[in-house]
Amino acid sequence: MRKDFSRLPREHITTWLLRCWDNGASSLELEGREAKQLGSLSREGSIDEMIVKGTQALSLWRQLLSSVKERYPFSEDVVRRSSKWTTMEGGIQYLRELAVQEMVYYDPDNVQLPTDPDEF
Repeated sequence: MRKDFSRLPREHITTWLLRCWDNGASSLELEGREAKQLGSLSREGSIDEMIVKGTQALSLWRQLLSSVKERYPFSEDVVRRSSKWTTMEGGIQYLRELAVQEMVYYDPDNVQLPTDPDEF
């Protein structure tokens, strides 16, 4: 699991979150002690601390989103500068990352908003 959900060196935060989504983070329900066993996932101590401090069971996906939002309270803090892409796949990847960035800052209690970046 660590391999699937650990942030790679110099990986942008939205790229990492999208990769976690693609690897099934939304289907993993974890409590704080279970998340603690995963160790450092984000390569940022403050985000990792927030992931494990929760006491209620949430999906890893929701824990990741809320931890990033708590660490970076303003969306401008995680903005990925326009990347140059030359293929349709690159453009799709970029748009999916923008959707993830929006998801970090939306209200997770609003059941009308999607939890899937591909539906956002």
